[in-house]
Amino acid sequence: MSSVIEIVQPGIGTTVQDGGRAGHRHQGMPPSGWLDAPLAQAANALLGNHPNAAVLELRGMGTVLRVASGPVRVALVGRTSAICLRRDGSRSALPAWHSATLMEGDLLQLGAAESGCAYVAVAGGLLLQPQLGSRSSYWRAGLAGVLGRAFRPGDLLPCGHWSVNDPREWRSRSPWTHQEGTVRVLLGPQQDHFTSDAIAQFLSQNWEATAAQDRMGLRFVGQPLAYTSAAAADIVSDGVVSGAIQVPANGQPIVLLADGQTVGGYPKIATVISADLPRLAHLRPGTRVRFESVDLETAHRALLAERDRWQRWLSSRETYLPPGTVDEAALYGANLISGVLNATL
Repeated sequence: MSSVIEIVQPGIGTTVQDGGRAGHRHQGMPPSGWLDAPLAQAANALLGNHPNAAVLELRGMGTVLRVASGPVRVALVGRTSAICLRRDGSRSALPAWHSATLMEGDLLQLGAAESGCAYVAVAGGLLLQPQLGSRSSYWRAGLAGVLGRAFRPGDLLPCGHWSVNDPREWRSRSPWTHQEGTVRVLLGPQQDHFTSDAIAQFLSQNWEATAAQDRMGLRFVGQPLAYTSAAAADIVSDGVVSGAIQVPANGQPIVLLADGQTVGGYPKIATVISADLPRLAHLRPGTRVRFESVDLETAHRALLAERDRWQRWLSSRETYLPPGTVDEAALYGANLISGVLNATL
């Protein structure tokens, strides 16, 4: 059956995201899509969705949803939690890494994304009208079909078809987490614009994430990096990708993220490898990181290792019956009464 979710309170930084709209950089359109792909796909996996089904990406706090037409099964992942306010007046907690079934009229109060990024998936995915092959929000382009603006109270999000025949919910006892340690990068393509001391400094010092961050990029602060000359601080604008680390004239690095522009005129000292890029979605202001230079072969092996690790996480999912749920299929299958006795004989 088809379901609809209503935005009661938009919250801060909540958007619809999927795998993104690849293939449009030459038209000035960034891919957008989720900032942490493995985490978003884990939310979909808890519901049996297609891995690229559209989800809600949570970047702040205060989002409240209501089931306008139900039922709706949701799953929550990341360092967050939620409260389900039922139409009958009861309430229950929804911890992360669990699914829950909401009926028409129920409210879901989402908590803060404590690490800076969390996801809510719905069974069947969110079915906003795709634009350029994706349902991802990108406010700067104003893509009307996918709500090319911030959410407003009363906005409606259609959900995919889903049946409630099975009362079992899904959970994972082993949350997906990212590896810790240095953030690995490939140097270049304009590392020759920086002095050798600046390259060594870039890789040896701890860089602090600042509050100047959004889905477009993340600014770091540290000891400024020196160019080989004043002229080297500028280049003819060329193509950039997610993970590119631009260094403007002030010497402070900026890492581009999913909504980053498609061209730029700042020299790029390095690019974050794909395996480590999702970690940047969780760098709260004040977090310190160090960059490590690796080669292309190492970057490729790291990506394959992350994919293997995610597949192992997938096997940790399990079904369970929420407290108070009656498993009618199991009850009927138990054959508790095999016949009828005539008590009058």
